[in-house]
Amino acid sequence: MDNLIRLVGPEHAVEFLGIRLVGVNAANGTKLLLSLAFIAIVLVLGALLRRLAQRRPRGRDDVRAQFWIDQGIKVATAVLLILGVFSVWFDDPARLTTALGLVTAGLAFALQKVVTALAGYFVILRGRTFNVGDRIVMGGVRGDVITVDFTQTTIMEMGQPPPVQGADPAVWVQSREYTGRVVTVTNAKLFDEPVYNYSRDFPYLWEEMRLPIAYTADRQRAERILLDAADRHTLKISDLGREALDEMQRRYVLLPADMQPKVYYRLTDNWLELTVRFIVRDHGIRALKDAMSRDILQALDQAGIGLASATFEIVGLPPLRIANAIRNSEGGLDQES
Repeated sequence: MDNLIRLVGPEHAVEFLGIRLVGVNAANGTKLLLSLAFIAIVLVLGALLRRLAQRRPRGRDDVRAQFWIDQGIKVATAVLLILGVFSVWFDDPARLTTALGLVTAGLAFALQKVVTALAGYFVILRGRTFNVGDRIVMGGVRGDVITVDFTQTTIMEMGQPPPVQGADPAVWVQSREYTGRVVTVTNAKLFDEPVYNYSRDFPYLWEEMRLPIAYTADRQRAERILLDAADRHTLKISDLGREALDEMQRRYVLLPADMQPKVYYRLTDNWLELTVRFIVRDHGIRALKDAMSRDILQALDQAGIGLASATFEIVGLPPLRIANAIRNSEGGLDQES
């Protein structure tokens, strides 16, 4: 064994089978073993802390709290690893500064997108863009944020309502419900495109339902039906939305907005279009609109009001001549009428 590996010279360089290994000596070997032991201890402690911090989430606030705890442990573990490893290998501050400069320059040149994505991660950690559980549009992907890593954000994709069905990427679900696809988006998109957040400060949306009726129908009765349905299903939401809107007006320069349902008229060539505008939560929109639609249809049937459809009025016809050939079985004659 002594003939295979030997320590030679004043620096105790490692010699293997009579060949001196460049840069390998007893001091470096000790630092390597110390670094590996330090990394293992830090990783085990980080895993134990995450396990201790885990708990069963009961709502969005619990999920967000768990997310921030996990992110804090991840960041603390990464910082501790970097500082510890650099402290072991660079005991001279001058050498450390030089090494950091070289490493930073190399990373900035070779890993530009990765560095940008990492910068986006720290912007997200500020909590002013989105949190886990928020419903967002990022990088052209609509859905709920399920996790955030150092370079990527993972989104549970949702469908798109009919007015934006043509937007990329194409989806087959014509509502704001999950498609089942899990999409990862680089955090660098934070600096390239706007991020649309449905949930962060004001977890409510204004929705609309359009109802075409004939001009001869009882429009006042139809308007009352729409308002009654909207009031029944959004009364509590309107009260909560008012509180959230007041908080937004306190924090931002925001004009007042009407939280109560309202019906608008629009004249078309074929019918009168009634549009009821109301407020909803950022989740559960399809179920709420389905319940409203059922109530509205039932009330319209009771009131004898039908929905209008496209009709065509024929204003003139050219002269027509109808020829009918009748063959006489006896004489074999044709008669035109």
